[in-house]
Amino acid sequence: MRRSPKDTIDSARRITRRGLILGGLQVGFASTLAFRMHQLQVDQADEFRLLAEENRINIRLLPPARGRIFDRNGVVIADNEQTYRITLTREDADDVDRVIAHLGQLIELNENDLNRAFTEMERTPPFIPVTIAERVSWEDISRVAVNAPALPGITTEVGLSRLYPQRDLYAHVAGYVGPVSERDLNRYEDPPPLLRIPRFQIGKVGVEAKHEEILRGEAGTKRVEVNAVGRVMRELDRREGTSGADVQLTVDTDLQDYVQARLGEESASVVVMDLEKGDILAIASAPSYDPNLFVRGISHTDFNALNLNDHRPLASKTVQDAYPPGSTFKMVTALAALDAGLIGPDDTAYCSGSFEVGSRAFRCWKRSGHGHMNLENSLKHSCDVYYYELALKVGIERIAAMARRLGLGEPHDLPMSAVTSGLVPDKEWKRRERGAEWVIGDSVNASIGQGFVLTSPVQLAVMTARIATGRSISPRLVRSIDGVETPHMGGEDLGLNPVHLRQVQRGMYSVSNDRRGTAYSSRIIADNMRLAGKTGTAQVVSRITSEADPWEDRDHALFVNFAPYDAPQIAVSVVVEHGVGGSKTAAPIGRDVTLQALYKGDPPLDAYPSKDRARIKEQQERLARARLARNRTTASRA
Repeated sequence: MRRSPKDTIDSARRITRRGLILGGLQVGFASTLAFRMHQLQVDQADEFRLLAEENRINIRLLPPARGRIFDRNGVVIADNEQTYRITLTREDADDVDRVIAHLGQLIELNENDLNRAFTEMERTPPFIPVTIAERVSWEDISRVAVNAPALPGITTEVGLSRLYPQRDLYAHVAGYVGPVSERDLNRYEDPPPLLRIPRFQIGKVGVEAKHEEILRGEAGTKRVEVNAVGRVMRELDRREGTSGADVQLTVDTDLQDYVQARLGEESASVVVMDLEKGDILAIASAPSYDPNLFVRGISHTDFNALNLNDHRPLASKTVQDAYPPGSTFKMVTALAALDAGLIGPDDTAYCSGSFEVGSRAFRCWKRSGHGHMNLENSLKHSCDVYYYELALKVGIERIAAMARRLGLGEPHDLPMSAVTSGLVPDKEWKRRERGAEWVIGDSVNASIGQGFVLTSPVQLAVMTARIATGRSISPRLVRSIDGVETPHMGGEDLGLNPVHLRQVQRGMYSVSNDRRGTAYSSRIIADNMRLAGKTGTAQVVSRITSEADPWEDRDHALFVNFAPYDAPQIAVSVVVEHGVGGSKTAAPIGRDVTLQALYKGDPPLDAYPSKDRARIKEQQERLARARLARNRTTASRA
């Protein structure tokens, strides 16, 4: 059908209109594209150049060197050793299982390390490296480095790991580090990025934990170039971190070594304090353990062996445990009575072997009684009845106040874990904690360090130091931080009457130097080294026990002393768990440790009573062999 001219004209108009519309759209699209290209290439060029650079360059944190810990003479307690490790970054690995399988063909992989690595992968972002193997040999590192192109996401690194060359000597003091756990991270609202570094080590207990911020240091950074699949091509630059501060403790390794060896297989603790500045020269809990076991994560077998041991090697007995002080508390009761003007040194009480309060009889340890006792003799013979009578005269409030004045009932500021405050009870405490009123029998028990009274070995050492000097000495464990000395705790005058102190000191001297004193067999013969001490026995069950009883039912044995008597230099406290008697078990340890501290090494045999010299010589030789074996092992590890 032939179209009319009119139709032809209308059709041409429509085509022209469509062309104009399409052309306009094309021009608009081209203009928009040109505008956007201008934005990308000119206006936003710097922004996209930065994004491209970030895709090509990774910034990674470098762990700082942890500050070291030394003893007072510069002996290393906690050090760092160089180690090699292999890490994997999940987002850079195409197939984690395939990469690990390939890695396992090159080096031997520990199953426990792999399981730990997979656990870490589940709880960490994919861009954070996870340690696959650590403490690997240089040969293994070389083998992995050569095969790097076939191991996407795998990185070989040189790091530092904590080392405790003295092993079990300072486990309860310095503590140990371990890999950061979820529990550690939960302590922070916003955990520092440093803690996300693979297997980064953080202080768990002891000085390592208490001075974590000081010892940790600040992280460094490195920039590395990576290719499209995430493999590290080269390191562009590096800024090393700031090392943590070094910490010097007040302890003496030679003395600490002797004390630990002297305690042997006992479940026991010893504290030795310097009386000038309050420095702790030795602070030992036995048995101990090797903190190196915890650095990489202790095995279940090793942990159970420690945790299930009835002698509790994991416990820091010197500061963590609190015991009834027994008769070592009698100096507190005596000073409370003297300070209140209620007794004189020559006032006597008659001990018949028991003391009746109402319908109850409180017995003396000597069932036949001691007869008439004054202050000095009551300490020398450790008569209980004398202090029962004092308790009624003085009252618990004065006794408690004197106990706190002498350093009991407070957690001393030491950078160790779980420092106990012990317990100095009074009427308000019993009303608050037990919902009951204080009774006379409570005071009678407290007067001889039984009942509710609880003290730690370090508190007993502080008490003894204050009695010896009349000053408010407090213990100091950290001598300096990065070379800057910390304030010492020499203490102000306690405000006690020097005559009263001298009377109590004289009683303690008789304990160790009078033939009828409870610690006479553990005396020091050298005139210029004589000690003044006090034995104590703390009941575990409600009866007097002996070595025939099961170990866990036997009484605790205690001994405190200061020396030399005429010019005190050190104070010592000893607690032997289930040691039966202070005079038999704890006093010999206290005497031996005291001599070792005063002579700064093995004392001459003539410092001991003649009957003990053969035994002491054999003991010195045995302990010397044990210390030599330890030092050889330490040197070989180093």
